[in-house]
Amino acid sequence: MKSEKGFTGVDIAISIIVMTMFIAVIALLISRFNGSSNEMELKSEAADIAIQEIEKVKAAGIDNAQNEESEISEKPGFYKKIEIVDYAVNKPDKVEGLVKKATVTISYIYKNQEQEVKLSTILEKEF
Repeated sequence: MKSEKGFTGVDIAISIIVMTMFIAVIALLISRFNGSSNEMELKSEAADIAIQEIEKVKAAGIDNAQNEESEISEKPGFYKKIEIVDYAVNKPDKVEGLVKKATVTISYIYKNQEQEVKLSTILEKEF
């Protein structure tokens, strides 16, 4: 028998299949990482906007706080909804206008699904 050196066609085919599977797994991991990164970036931006809106509501004060729903002109694709609820509504033993709950909802579309970030604060009348 003579000693044969080199690779057969089967050896080469198996190595190509293994390398292709390895590359596919790496590509999938990179794709998922990028998707998660984009999602976190959008969520972080929505949270920043919500904080800014909460601060605006606080600065306006309890008497000037009002419901609002609109697209955010500075950030296309983001929508805000501000809901002000008086704590004393439908509570006959409470005085209206002293305590209100302000809820800011920032919504956006990610992967064809609506995502949202909600923040709430309590507004109280100072004497």
